[in-house]
Amino acid sequence: MTVSEVPDAAEAGRREAVLESALLTFARHGYRKTSMEEVARAARISRPGLYFLFASKQDLFRAAVTRAIEQDLAAAGEILADAGKPLRERLAGAFDRWAGRYVGPMSRDVPEVIEQNPDLLGPITRTAPKRFEELVVAAVGGKAATGVAQTLISASVGLKHQVETREEYLGRMATAIGLLVP
Repeated sequence: MTVSEVPDAAEAGRREAVLESALLTFARHGYRKTSMEEVARAARISRPGLYFLFASKQDLFRAAVTRAIEQDLAAAGEILADAGKPLRERLAGAFDRWAGRYVGPMSRDVPEVIEQNPDLLGPITRTAPKRFEELVVAAVGGKAATGVAQTLISASVGLKHQVETREEYLGRMATAIGLLVP
């Protein structure tokens, strides 16, 4: 590593830490009630330092949510691609990463903030669910893959609003997967 790469790596690490802190802060307080000062405090950087990384609260929100969605899609894709595990197990793991981790008291606020502010995020609110569906369709395979994937996704969406815990979500998704996947 050269000396010139160190600031870039440090800045990238600082940016990742800020995005993680921002996501948690937005989830805790909502988009409207979260200030750049609160995010800076949570990320342990100065407010001017935060504005150096992100020009506005909207830019920060978009970057934080986009990062989380991209990470979830990448993790779900890796889980589904692991041919060494049974399909049912891979599907359960992918749905856990895509939706299960957002079930429960604090974590239910993240999707709510996203749903309440779709104009702030742009097209990713439409493209990401479609990309997840494509991953599930590819994993399931066969003629009925699209129908199975769409039904599992519908079950997941419904369960997120019906269950109180991640464990309950996972148990009921396992039942749905068991009914639809041989």
